[in-house]
Amino acid sequence: MPGQFQLPISFDLGAIFIFGLTGALAAIRRGYDLIGLFALTFVTAVGGALIRDGIFIQQGPPGIMSDSQYLLTVLLAGFVGLLFREPVERCTKLIAWLDALGLGAYGVVGVQKALAAHMSVEAAILVGVINAGGGGLLRDVLVREEPLVFQAGQFYLLAVLAGCALFPLLTAKLMLSATHAALVCIAVTFLLRVLAIQFNWRTSALSEPPDPARR
Repeated sequence: MPGQFQLPISFDLGAIFIFGLTGALAAIRRGYDLIGLFALTFVTAVGGALIRDGIFIQQGPPGIMSDSQYLLTVLLAGFVGLLFREPVERCTKLIAWLDALGLGAYGVVGVQKALAAHMSVEAAILVGVINAGGGGLLRDVLVREEPLVFQAGQFYLLAVLAGCALFPLLTAKLMLSATHAALVCIAVTFLLRVLAIQFNWRTSALSEPPDPARR
């Protein structure tokens, strides 16, 4: 792979903050205490990276645990969600747009790390998708809700999948540098996600869900 894409630390921390903020808001809506709030904030913010490093790549401690800035950012997201819930709730569309940027970036980072660990292209794409969406998946599981990523709805992981699949194609076939390829993939993921939000592009259910009243 030509070169190596390095996510700027400011962008990395900003994305973790946004992801964590969504976890904090979910905890507040469910009436959790401070422990529950910060636990859900932590899982939502860095869950994808923990799955990537702890299960798939396994090359020492997760990177997010080696720098206190990450944990401090998680704490900040929890406090902001707790203290400024109402103004934050009014910015849901802006948060969704910022979240879209984070999805693209973490998808690319996951693919790149998996390829560097000598995984197959297909496996690397899977790791990239999990790196981007794993935190939200863990959040939903912990609060005992049907994971959002499994439900028919607006393009979310499909947008990430497109960006992740594009990265090895651009680097291996078109010989773009990792940085240029990453920027293209982040832009594609962001554009698809924003268009899905703007025009309500949705996936369709394969069949009608069973009626609970008839069970």
